[in-house]
Amino acid sequence: MKYALLIYDDEQAWGSLDDATRGAMYEEYGKFSAGLEERGQMRAGEQLSPTSTATTVRVKDGKTLTTDGPYAETKEQLGGFYLIEAATLDEALEAAAAIPSTKYGGVVEVRPIVEM
Repeated sequence: MKYALLIYDDEQAWGSLDDATRGAMYEEYGKFSAGLEERGQMRAGEQLSPTSTATTVRVKDGKTLTTDGPYAETKEQLGGFYLIEAATLDEALEAAAAIPSTKYGGVVEVRPIVEM
């Protein structure tokens, strides 16, 4: 089954990290991604640009309305994701717990993918 591992962090905290700390974290992410690849679980994964670059789209009465910024104002922002293949929810949760952000206050939401 496929699972989305949605990574939420505080963008301001991420932005305040020094280059060495950020570089070390990217290295951890590289190792994590390589491990998913080696186990045949990796399907996709990307870091997202900050919410300040987001555009929200709505359609009301047939008219498209766009708003600069994220859909919701929250304490933590969606900063990236992995799409993985896992045999069980427990296996997906194990992968989520190994995501580097979880060691630094980040949160990972695990969502099964509906396959049609």
